[in-house]
Amino acid sequence: MIPKSIDTVVPVLPLFAERYSGVSYDPDRSVTAEQMLALAEAARWAPSCFGDQPWRYLICNKATNPVAWETAWNCLVEKNQAWCKAAPVLIVVCCDTVLSKTGQPNGFGPYDTGAASVSMCLQAAALGLMTHQMAGFVAGKARELFDIPERFIPLAMMAVGYQLPEDQLTESFKARELAPRVRNPLEQNFFAGVWGEGLIQD
Repeated sequence: MIPKSIDTVVPVLPLFAERYSGVSYDPDRSVTAEQMLALAEAARWAPSCFGDQPWRYLICNKATNPVAWETAWNCLVEKNQAWCKAAPVLIVVCCDTVLSKTGQPNGFGPYDTGAASVSMCLQAAALGLMTHQMAGFVAGKARELFDIPERFIPLAMMAVGYQLPEDQLTESFKARELAPRVRNPLEQNFFAGVWGEGLIQD
């Protein structure tokens, strides 16, 4: 991974700086079965409402199932297809809309699946892999092509793989890949017990 720094008010785990959503994947480096299992295990142990684990991941590895990978790639919007063509793994991220233990609607499914996905991304970063989650895909097409049951919602797609070395970045993506990481100041999104009262006071 190309080293990037993040501007934090206090120190955090280095892993949070190592995880970022690049777009330049190395087409010649595959993700191993063991690495993929580690990502799945990290997601499996994420927290969820009632421990229901509503997430479902359709993992399409180009090295082991090129047909599934191409099917997933065809679900992406054109802009994402342009850079995802080099990603060795594409994942369709889905969530269950029903609590398996009660049969009642699960309004927390997307929240819990997001937690599992971040766990997967952090594990990937720890293994030197890059992930990029995408809203830019056609959910209906993914449902149809992968025969996803109606009770499950295709929420997002994720690319996984190794980042290209900096000296191999193409000009079309170089600026985007090397751009600094930016976030809102803490006080804009985090409040100290009162809405709008920033966690950090002047």
